[in-house]
Amino acid sequence: MLTRLVLTDFRNHADLTIAAGPGFIVLTGENGAGKTNVLEAVSLLAPGRGLRRAALGEMARQAGAGGLGVAADLIGDVAIATGTQAAAPERRIVRVQGSPVAATALAEWLTVLWLTPAMDRLFVEPAGERRRFLDRLTLALASGHAVHANRYEAAMRARNRLLAEDVPPDREWLSALEAQMAEHGAALDTARRDTVAALAERLAGQAEGPFARAGLALEGWTGAGATLAADLAQSRARDAAAGRALVGPHRTDLAVTHLGKGQAAGLCSTGEQKALLLGLILAHADLVAERTGSPPVLLLDEVAAHLDPVRRAALFERLAGKGQVWMTGTEDALFTDLGRGAVRLTLGGG
Repeated sequence: MLTRLVLTDFRNHADLTIAAGPGFIVLTGENGAGKTNVLEAVSLLAPGRGLRRAALGEMARQAGAGGLGVAADLIGDVAIATGTQAAAPERRIVRVQGSPVAATALAEWLTVLWLTPAMDRLFVEPAGERRRFLDRLTLALASGHAVHANRYEAAMRARNRLLAEDVPPDREWLSALEAQMAEHGAALDTARRDTVAALAERLAGQAEGPFARAGLALEGWTGAGATLAADLAQSRARDAAAGRALVGPHRTDLAVTHLGKGQAAGLCSTGEQKALLLGLILAHADLVAERTGSPPVLLLDEVAAHLDPVRRAALFERLAGKGQVWMTGTEDALFTDLGRGAVRLTLGGG
């Protein structure tokens, strides 16, 4: 978990230092005060583009020098940091203990999961949104998942460019790229299926409670990674005509059902979808703690405001003593059930 967070020219925060506690960290303030910005900064301490998936240039403070910095101290005297420089605002720099590393290496030091209001539509959004959500869950259990995803995407983009050329493509080059996609695609598919199976088993075994239980399955592309190279070779003409690869784990979808109702999540009410998503996140956090021996850092943006008092109290009780949880809200009254153990901070205008 984080013991200290330092932001420099990040969004509306020119210079912010937060001493973080081991449990709940509650950020309150008016809309626009920068509460979600703090959560976004923490999310950047894990691989990926953060909870907003924004471009790095958009995160730098408008009145700042052009770059940005997010640094944190972790338990065990580990220092991690990420940011940009004014000369290259879209080039991400990542350091661990002062030494430069790839962004994917952050998964070895910190696991961060989040739930934001924008995710409320996850079950009715296109499949790509659910794939990204599943990959975030998978990364928490398999730190090498991001490396395989990046290399698979790179090989697929190179193959798409080769197929789009006016001249006949080099078959040996195509075969080499398809072999790379097969290698990393198999690892992607295996890790995803392991995550879905483990999480589905945990959810199915839980008793009915205030948060709906979700049933999980993978749909869409269902081929085996071992045969992907052959499938891609056979699909070259179709892929060239479509301008994209039509087979592979990038075509997989996460299917979610409401176990109690036996209904697809996308057909449930807005409130039921919220309860399903929250129950899924909580079950996954428990799974991560069990598998890795360390609970993830949870970022819950405006969650308390969208729960009734009974579910709100149940959420706080469920999370108490289970790691570091960052929460935001416009009113401190939403968090009265937390008691005195929480770190409470009020933000105003950065």
